[in-house]
Amino acid sequence: MLLIPAIDLKDGHCVRLKQGDMDQSTTFGEDPAAMARRWIDAGARRLHLVDLNGAFAGKPKNYQAIKSILKEVGEDIPVQLGGGIRDLDTIEKYIDGGLRYVIIGTAAVKNPGFLKDACSAFGGHIIVGLDAKDGKVATDGWSKLTGHEVVDLARKFEDWGVESIVYTDIGRDGMLSGINIDATVKLAQALTIPVIASGGLGSMRDIEQLCAVESEGIEGVICGRAIYSGDLDFAAAQERADALNG
Repeated sequence: MLLIPAIDLKDGHCVRLKQGDMDQSTTFGEDPAAMARRWIDAGARRLHLVDLNGAFAGKPKNYQAIKSILKEVGEDIPVQLGGGIRDLDTIEKYIDGGLRYVIIGTAAVKNPGFLKDACSAFGGHIIVGLDAKDGKVATDGWSKLTGHEVVDLARKFEDWGVESIVYTDIGRDGMLSGINIDATVKLAQALTIPVIASGGLGSMRDIEQLCAVESEGIEGVICGRAIYSGDLDFAAAQERADALNG
């Protein structure tokens, strides 16, 4: 089970949002590269970056901060990034710069042709981020709820060749209220590609519950507010996950 620290970037700083609200952000660090190093030193084997400004603007906005993280990390640790990725040129720029995976969210739902082209051009590098509430997919920074069922869309994207799905329960994100295990397992069981859980991780108990269902196809979990607030000790949690599924 991969525990994947999230580094959310806003105006070049590391922040956390509550419920995806840009006006409810807490700054946790001014130096993104130093934050990346902190998590790698604590045992992280992958990093999850979000360009928050990019997600709202629809184009990359924190490129310098992302570049500094990639330089710090080198080629040893895979880095995945979401936020504002809407065209093939942006994907190419990021992958050429050392990024391992790009996460396509809103654009995958609203512009499926783009996702199909991305999977064709950059096979093995494309992850889809599906944000959902009550089984329905949300887009545009969670502001719009669509009529699409998560499982139906994920199956379609799997057929197109996406590498994995990051599944976020937006009712729980940033709230430390626990991962939606049932919904995550249901999605993983419907697919052959891996699912990465996201939204609401709050304690070691969540880690243990996820490890118990890892064999259903859950590859990892994104760790956000809990590892910044101190509710979860990242190094201890990764050690526990390794011990449970070693």
